[in-house]
Amino acid sequence: MPIVTCQGLRLRDILLAPPDGPAPVLAWLGQAGVLVRCRAGLLAIDPYLSDSLAAKYRGARFPHVRMMPPPVAPEELTALNAVFCTHSHTDHMDPGTLGPLARVNPGCRFVVPRSGRATAEERGVPPERLITADAGETGTVGAVRWHALASAHEELKTDAAGRQMFLGYVIELEGLRIYHSGDCVPYPGLAAELRRHGVDMAILPVNGRDMQRSAAGIPGNFTFAEAVDLCRHAGIGAMLACHFGMFDFNTVGEAWLDEQIAALAGPPQCVRPDVTTAYELHASRGAAAGAFRSQPRGTTT
Repeated sequence: MPIVTCQGLRLRDILLAPPDGPAPVLAWLGQAGVLVRCRAGLLAIDPYLSDSLAAKYRGARFPHVRMMPPPVAPEELTALNAVFCTHSHTDHMDPGTLGPLARVNPGCRFVVPRSGRATAEERGVPPERLITADAGETGTVGAVRWHALASAHEELKTDAAGRQMFLGYVIELEGLRIYHSGDCVPYPGLAAELRRHGVDMAILPVNGRDMQRSAAGIPGNFTFAEAVDLCRHAGIGAMLACHFGMFDFNTVGEAWLDEQIAALAGPPQCVRPDVTTAYELHASRGAAAGAFRSQPRGTTT
């Protein structure tokens, strides 16, 4: 099974552990955020660890109050080697998180869409530590190799220079290929592109979309069924669901998600993460394989 629960492993254990474990370990940070410990070091994707959106939207129709507290303060995430941001929305490129992370991790590099470079700088990332990307590009940060793909939130969108505004990343580490879509819905060619990259596991949003949210200017994401379908068509053996449980107007219920996962017949292996659990990741090709082991993390701070 590619995703295995790590019994008794806490978030602090991940932060302090030597980077030479038998397999990469992942912790969910809430919303679309994850933390991965591997031999190449410590990396984060789309961390939202503040309450900056509640401050921004105080008194608005959708106040963006967190439904869960941050599992760790940004200042506690030291020894980071890389941070990936998929796009400029605040719950993915957060000024309350990126600035503090940059201050306590002077060697950390930040991989962001080229279309969002100015926003990343405004939100606290020193320009000399930015690595910018556009769809179709490949690069490295330390020993980690990445490939950028376009994401459709709810549509493929480019800036005035023709650069994609929403990205996903295929990240290669220790023989494992992880796809993080950022905010995305299905679009033609995505499954074939992921299959070409031989992705082992996908981290996909499952909060869906509807007319009410679209009318309110809240673009949506994959439904759970669409996320599963993408994995099956792309030959991805394991899926970590995300983008739920943060804002009450833009989520699905955990019990409902558990029911959907329990009702699945066949691959992919699906995990509904929580912030008290860490997951060991194992490379495995093809939709017939599984990719996670999970272990309750205990306390998170």
